[in-house]
Amino acid sequence: MCAVARLNGGYMQPKYKRVLIKLSGEALAGKQGHGLDENVISGVVEQIKTVHDMGVEVALVIGGGNFWRGRQGKKMDRTTADHMGMLATVMNSLAMMDALEQRGIPTRVQTALIMTSVAEPYILRKALHHFEAGRVVIMACGTGNPYCSTDTAAAQRACEIQADLLLMAKNIDGIYDCDPKVNPKAKKYDHIRYIDIINNGIKAMDTTAATMCMENGIPVLAFGLDEENSIIKAVCGEHMGTIIDNN
Repeated sequence: MCAVARLNGGYMQPKYKRVLIKLSGEALAGKQGHGLDENVISGVVEQIKTVHDMGVEVALVIGGGNFWRGRQGKKMDRTTADHMGMLATVMNSLAMMDALEQRGIPTRVQTALIMTSVAEPYILRKALHHFEAGRVVIMACGTGNPYCSTDTAAAQRACEIQADLLLMAKNIDGIYDCDPKVNPKAKKYDHIRYIDIINNGIKAMDTTAATMCMENGIPVLAFGLDEENSIIKAVCGEHMGTIIDNN
């Protein structure tokens, strides 16, 4: 494996050894807003291939909002609705696994709910072994518990695998003090502390996820997935998006 990648006429070197990338299901749907957009998936896969070839260990947590969101089942029991959302994450994870393996990247899907016909159960030691073997690991079904968001699942998994960075791929280019789509004068943060997100109620990530990362010292980078080569740039430490940490 090479230690650098050629990008935009120059060479970039990874800053982080192990990262967890949180992708929303909506991001994989593209402009159509539902289902899967093969062009979006292909673009993400090409970036993951680049960082994987650089020797970076990659884990993925993917949401399921392009197929199901719990709020759709307004009259449904919350636990049932959340379990349906977990199943949606498996669909996205299998699609991403297939796309990665078509590009020659060995991949394993692990699920927090047991479904051994389609994926491995999530076991931390097996996940770590996959990293050692050069495989990408996709962690599906959230935490396996209702009332927990995929943000929380991503934070928990990042803590468990001791990721150097949690990448939160969003549909905007970072964290703002208010919605930039509503207020064109919204202020973008280049850096913000976890405690400020929690105390000020900033809707950047789930409060449980923010608290978990804060207590375990896992930095988060919130960035726009639409920006060209954004995942590669983030892994190489290029200044972009909003960094969230304890400093």
